[in-house]
Amino acid sequence: MPEHATPERLYGRAVRVLERGDEPERVPPCTVCGGEQAHPGFEIEGFASRLVVCAGCGLGRLHPLPAPEEIRAFYPDEYYGEPGSKFQSAIERLVRWVGVRHLAFLTAGLARGSRVLDVGCGRGVILGALVDRGFEAHGTEIGAEAVRGADPRAEIRIASQLRDAAYAAESFDEVVVWHVLEHVADPRGTLEEAARILRPGARLVVAVPNLSSLQARWSGAAWFHLDLPRHLYHFPLAALRRLLRDTGFEVVSEHHFSLRQNPFGWIQSALNRCPRLPRNALYGMLQKRRPGEAPPYDARLRRRMWLALVLGAPVALALTLLETLLRSGGTVHLVARRREGGGSR
Repeated sequence: MPEHATPERLYGRAVRVLERGDEPERVPPCTVCGGEQAHPGFEIEGFASRLVVCAGCGLGRLHPLPAPEEIRAFYPDEYYGEPGSKFQSAIERLVRWVGVRHLAFLTAGLARGSRVLDVGCGRGVILGALVDRGFEAHGTEIGAEAVRGADPRAEIRIASQLRDAAYAAESFDEVVVWHVLEHVADPRGTLEEAARILRPGARLVVAVPNLSSLQARWSGAAWFHLDLPRHLYHFPLAALRRLLRDTGFEVVSEHHFSLRQNPFGWIQSALNRCPRLPRNALYGMLQKRRPGEAPPYDARLRRRMWLALVLGAPVALALTLLETLLRSGGTVHLVARRREGGGSR
């Protein structure tokens, strides 16, 4: 595994805003609008690829796109944590509690026995809960190490792309693409395949960081949800709507509140704006360590991080409610239905 691919090193890589010139540069066609001009956005310490922003639709993307083997190296075993657990115990319980509560939203209106596919299911946080509620749970992941500890009652297929999982056409009642679309090399192809395997009128739930959000614009290069270089694409809300429409979906609702994602995004982004603090230090500190592994950073810095988390939580929650009212969530999730006939337009 390349030395620069360890999770701590990627999370800690410096990100710098690039100056925007008068004229855009020529780039390969945009996956959303097909445009071939983009403005410089951000550069990442130690990487040749930069984030550029499409002059036509505002989509952010890494340019040049890393090779498949380099993308795979961004996800070593350590990225997923220990089997079935990624964070320290208290945080892990909170993540799973929020994930289970989130199921009420994901399964609203679905009949018992419905077939649900979680694309990029990771540790399978929701799969076991789906089975417990009487649904047929399926998942995909790019590597077997990612799904260690997942509920064995779920059917999980290992595939580098959704189409490689080879599901039958019109075989699912819901497909969930939850904070995965920004990681895949072919977002359009992923949504086209989702449309193919969904039954007509069935539901897609897709969540992404919102590049056009208040949080993203305030944070700039410090934005926690940039997660460069793992996030290959960065969607402003309008571009995501357009891509869904063009791949055979009709958006039926948009949601700007996420208790799991948005308050922490405010806290970590604010800390990232402090030049004396390591980038994403709080997130790194909250992750679970192997037995005998020393915690990151010194005790003084860890105390400061815990204090920032406790004192910052009420402010971050208030900002999350404000961005929700303004319909400018730091992350967003959209519910869409496959149009009759499906397919791209």
